Amino acid sequence: MYNKVILMGRITHDLELRTTPSGANVCTFSIAVDRRFQNKGEEKKSDFFNIVAWRQQADFVCRYFGKGRMILVEGELQTRSYTDKNGANVRVTEIIADRLTFTGEKTQGGAYSDSYGGSYSAPTPSAAPQYSAPAPAPAAPVNEFSAAESDDDYPF
Repeated sequence: MYNKVILMGRITHDLELRTTPSGANVCTFSIAVDRRFQNKGEEKKSDFFNIVAWRQQADFVCRYFGKGRMILVEGELQTRSYTDKNGANVRVTEIIADRLTFTGEKTQGGAYSDSYGGSYSAPTPSAAPQYSAPAPAPAAPVNEFSAAESDDDYPF
């Protein structure tokens, strides 16, 4: 069986890192993912997905991401049930994150963030185009192989 989810969307609220009684870090957050199609005259619609990141993934997402940032989430879909404070049964569907990645979105300062947590500015076009000398023509090909004496020498 196969259970794989890949989503790219914006984080909808501030992240909070918690620690379980056993010492494992966990971060839960949600992302808004725009739908691909919209009806004419209607606003673009989004779907909201709950994400759970554990241990190193939880530390990573809390350190480098925040509300409004674009994120790529890879993980598996899980459902669980629990009884709330009022005694009602609640069923929750969430994505357990295996991998969280930067998307290369443009930040407010005009820089782009890369998949390693760094950022760089977009190149600015210069006023005059710059030309470089054409590359030299390639040398004549060298025949390093000799012809086989019979078809029996080929492995296929």
